[in-house]
Amino acid sequence: MTIRILIADDQAIVRAGFAALLDAHPGLEVVGQAATGAEAVSGSARLDPDVILMDVRMPDLDGIEATRRITGPTYPAAKVPRVLMLTTFDLDDYVYDALQAGASGFLLKDALPEELVHAVRVIAAGEALLAPSITRRMIEQFAAQKPRASMSARRVAELTDREREVLVRIGQGMSNAEIAASLFIAEQTVKTHVGKILAKLDLRDRVHAVIFSYDAGLVEPSG
Repeated sequence: MTIRILIADDQAIVRAGFAALLDAHPGLEVVGQAATGAEAVSGSARLDPDVILMDVRMPDLDGIEATRRITGPTYPAAKVPRVLMLTTFDLDDYVYDALQAGASGFLLKDALPEELVHAVRVIAAGEALLAPSITRRMIEQFAAQKPRASMSARRVAELTDREREVLVRIGQGMSNAEIAASLFIAEQTVKTHVGKILAKLDLRDRVHAVIFSYDAGLVEPSG
């Protein structure tokens, strides 16, 4: 199945470069480009992409608000696209807010071409971009700046003891394989637990499970 991609960035040369790179790979198709956040919102509803590469800083409507509108309950299309935020700096002040707005991950603009292609495929598959160490570091930093949410702490009670153990390890940035090894259970069992956790807590993906684990106080930020 072809992954349909919308590129939102206020720099034409950046859009053109990403489009050329992605279109050159089998199974990837850039179906549109947007120069502003407002164009990203309207283009997303019109073009029905699977993945949106969304710049954080754009005129008219920034990438965070555009993401919030696209992933929100009033989005007009039946299928909500996955949003991959693009940042220039590895400590962008807006990353935490972007994830809270509904983004499924983020990538630095100076990432290697193969990293961008991999990120698009991961996001399109319904996963979250959590592998790079920078992702964990940024989430930890911004989560540490947010007050603990008592509502999140209360919702943890909906989980079984095993699901709580899995959620803690997700918050620590572990992969399914690493979680399986640490708990001495099968990786497929971990996948089942992850699915139940996301469903019970009404979370979109692993990125938001990480945020939840910090908000609930299950994992303490480091550094």
